[in-house]
Amino acid sequence: MTHLIAFSSTRFDVTKETPNPINPIAGESVLQWLREKLRDSPYEATAPATEDWGWYVYVKGAAVSYLVGASADAGEPSRNIDWTVQIHKQRSLKDKITGANKLTIDDPLSALIERIIRADTDSSGIDVDRGA
Repeated sequence: MTHLIAFSSTRFDVTKETPNPINPIAGESVLQWLREKLRDSPYEATAPATEDWGWYVYVKGAAVSYLVGASADAGEPSRNIDWTVQIHKQRSLKDKITGANKLTIDDPLSALIERIIRADTDSSGIDVDRGA
């Protein structure tokens, strides 16, 4: 299961992002911002890295690991950009076989990221899909 948070924002300037060498998709600026916001929480995020679908960070906390991704189409940069943040809980092979440690509707990291985005006055049109 994956949690998705879609929103629009005027906060991020994709023209100042490091170019994604795999695919010209923005996401670094959102993840840098989230990484900074997570510093005052029990979670710690790695530096953003690229993937063919956008950018990602690994987030660790309380013996749990996540992959958090962000992406937006930066082909025609404008002031208000539509973003998608995706949250995946990392699970061992044993967890997957036994069905343990699944990403739940009330996952604390997902809830925290949603609160961070909702609290941002530059974000609008927030839509959350917890795969339920």
